[in-house]
Amino acid sequence: MTTGTGCLGERIPRWLVLGCCLALLGHPAMADEETVVSSDGTEIVLDELPTPQDRQPAELPGSVITLQVENDVFTTSDDGQYTHGMQAEWLSAPGDVADFIRQGADVLPLFNTDGDLRGSFAVGQSMYTPDDIDDPDVIANDRPYAGWLYSNFGLLSDTGQRLDKMVLSLGVVGPASFADRTQKWFHEVIDSPDPKGWSNQLHNEPTINLFYERQLRMLSPFKVLGIEGDLTPHYGGALGNAFTHGAVGATIRLGTDLVQDYGPPRIQPSLPGSGYFTPRGWDQPNAYLFAGVEGRAVARNIFLDGNTFGSSHSVGHKVFVGDLQFGAAITWGDMRLSLTHVIQTKEFDGEDGGDQFGAVSFSMAF
Repeated sequence: MTTGTGCLGERIPRWLVLGCCLALLGHPAMADEETVVSSDGTEIVLDELPTPQDRQPAELPGSVITLQVENDVFTTSDDGQYTHGMQAEWLSAPGDVADFIRQGADVLPLFNTDGDLRGSFAVGQSMYTPDDIDDPDVIANDRPYAGWLYSNFGLLSDTGQRLDKMVLSLGVVGPASFADRTQKWFHEVIDSPDPKGWSNQLHNEPTINLFYERQLRMLSPFKVLGIEGDLTPHYGGALGNAFTHGAVGATIRLGTDLVQDYGPPRIQPSLPGSGYFTPRGWDQPNAYLFAGVEGRAVARNIFLDGNTFGSSHSVGHKVFVGDLQFGAAITWGDMRLSLTHVIQTKEFDGEDGGDQFGAVSFSMAF
């Protein structure tokens, strides 16, 4: 899947228009811009919202389950590059972390344990294909077919002004990821062309990867035409045989009650968000628009560079790549829904143009 730079103005998805309408809930005419209502019915002044440590237990969410789907079908009729990803994640209640994990986190570099600690577990699958899925042969100047099946074990720390996240990812690349079967089955269901080149995919290889992210609340909150806004810079990186890179970027949001979360979650590698949010009750819906950018310096990407051990199809990755994303999110009661449009720069030498795809996430707090 490719797109030129002119496609942005020509392919604004209809779901984003819907998201913009939802975000109008943040306008003073549709929501009280001065207060929010906690789960016990108490009004809280926005400018005096407490940090996680100051909140009463009833004001903090318990565990959160998040389902995510990313696919190019949400933004274009083309098929290829990063073509599909799905992930299910469970996030523990604040403080629900075993003592030995908490003690181990104290010695982690760059990880601050002063905030509320949460544990997480996720399973997911991602798949990558060249643009021409009708060609059964290796396409030398395009990326290899590749699938990734993984499980993530994570730890989060939230101080109210800073969110740290460390994730250990264990998985497998190759036929054992079952990505070929998943794509063929899905294309049969939606009556799309059968991908014919999966026999050329990367070989089976176990993956182990460490991901780290830090998000920092800045300029929070500020007001634009009576609507609340915030700016959240971030930095992080990945180390492993699947991904090795460093990243830096920022996200800006406009809406209501932005302290509920740090932005919607995404499947890694990506701009960071938070798997949790703070429910406000069914009578207090909130929404926001967001836009973010991230630059990455890439040392390794197995889905472009090929297998670590043994020969496989590969293309030369670009050292510097970037993501632009924008979209909308709404929280209502114990639920959060987000819609994101992602545009990427070229990732490898010979790529016709940057990639684009859509992402949908749904979270439920318990």
